Amino acid sequence: MSLPDRHTFYNGKPRSNGSSGPTFQSIDPSTNKPICTIHTSSASEVEQAIRSANLAFPSWASTPPVERSRILLKAASLLRARNDELAKIETLDTGKPFSETSTVDIVTGADVLEYFAHLIASGGLNGEAFHLRDSAWVYTAKEPLGTCAGIGAWNYPIQIALWKSAPCLAAGNTMVYKPSEVTPLHAQFLAEIYTEAGLPDGAFNVVYGDGQVGSLLTKHPGVAKVSFTGQVATGRKVAGAAAGEMKYVTMELGGKSPVIVLPDVDVDQAVDGAMMANFFSTGQVCTNGTRVFVPEQLKTKFEEVLVRKMQYIRPGDLMDPNTNFGPLVSKIHYEKVLGYIKHGIDVDRARLLCGGPGRPESIPLGLKDGYWVRPTVFADCTDDMKIVREEIFGPVMSILTYSSLDEAVQRANNTELGLAAGVFGRDINQCHRVVKQLQAGITWVNTWGESPAEMAVGGWKQSGVGVENGRKGLEAWVRNKSTLVEMGGSVPTVFAKL
Repeated sequence: MSLPDRHTFYNGKPRSNGSSGPTFQSIDPSTNKPICTIHTSSASEVEQAIRSANLAFPSWASTPPVERSRILLKAASLLRARNDELAKIETLDTGKPFSETSTVDIVTGADVLEYFAHLIASGGLNGEAFHLRDSAWVYTAKEPLGTCAGIGAWNYPIQIALWKSAPCLAAGNTMVYKPSEVTPLHAQFLAEIYTEAGLPDGAFNVVYGDGQVGSLLTKHPGVAKVSFTGQVATGRKVAGAAAGEMKYVTMELGGKSPVIVLPDVDVDQAVDGAMMANFFSTGQVCTNGTRVFVPEQLKTKFEEVLVRKMQYIRPGDLMDPNTNFGPLVSKIHYEKVLGYIKHGIDVDRARLLCGGPGRPESIPLGLKDGYWVRPTVFADCTDDMKIVREEIFGPVMSILTYSSLDEAVQRANNTELGLAAGVFGRDINQCHRVVKQLQAGITWVNTWGESPAEMAVGGWKQSGVGVENGRKGLEAWVRNKSTLVEMGGSVPTVFAKL
């Protein structure tokens, strides 16, 4: 399957720059075949996109929240109506099975859009008012920031685009959005849906390219905020550049998240949770629980149940509803993850419980050139191993054993990252006590991975700045104005005539 070329989108429509300028390919990861040509946005086109957003801002910001809500709800309705069509595009672009993209990616993105649309219609942007003294009172207002830059990640393209654009637009801002150059196909479809729903021209714009294009957005004086999702090293650079210009930032970065299995656990449930935390989306999830801490007395049973259940991971034709495991997203990432697996075997000397180098044996002949890896589990891991310390962002689980809960918590927290963490156990009080001690911004008890629209999520330590979603997520897209009103008609008398 091939798709028409993609060009910079601003002021309500795509803008072709002809045949000039650099291009890059969107690749189907399951086959390693190109599916679309993307035209990199030039500096001039980035400037035009920002100008378009700046021009649209005053009108959109002054549109009453209830009217903005109606437009965003219409966009959510269009997303739901075209769920399968968009899911197929996401599957082509990311390599995730259709069974996943059709039930998660667009669905959860539309949920967030719907949530913020309802929130602003029900007073979510209201300030507060209070009496300061008999003759004075104070009121506050939440005002939009202006033109904002959204820089997306490649693992959940349209979902992340909606996590950024939904609260941004709901708050009255405009956006210039740059998708990852690895998975860019969703961006124009989303822009067209916003336009069809009634969003004014220029309120949502799309530019394409790598970090150089992102840098133009980050440093531009016409951009008031930068929201970035991606790896820690890039996030530091983006945040530093934005902070140097005194811009608002939201950073959702990487993790090396722990799963702590408690001694009283239902082992089947814990294994299910660990598998979800490592192999969903082929392990390409920033919140993945890749360090699985298991009590020493449960080690053998946990491994036996895990090995037995690994048969239920089914790679194959991505459009087959039975397929639940896809390839990695790109050749570069495939080689990176494969390098970690080989390092775990040859250097770390961890015990390979299942998986390892090579493609899954069940892959059909027509997919042999894709970026497929085996879901891999290492056992007898130690905290100093590279596979345990560094974010792999692939389907690689590390099992570590512990002798006491205090030890497990201390080791779980011994990382500069703090995105997510989780606990599995029967004693819910003990689960709460343990999860309270974990240094992470997103935590789960007896489940893993769900991030509903109502739940604010964000990382601690090097895993991010600020939150997305929930009521706090809307606050990240407005600035506060406080006004003190003196009703007595007099000013302070410190300079009054003696």
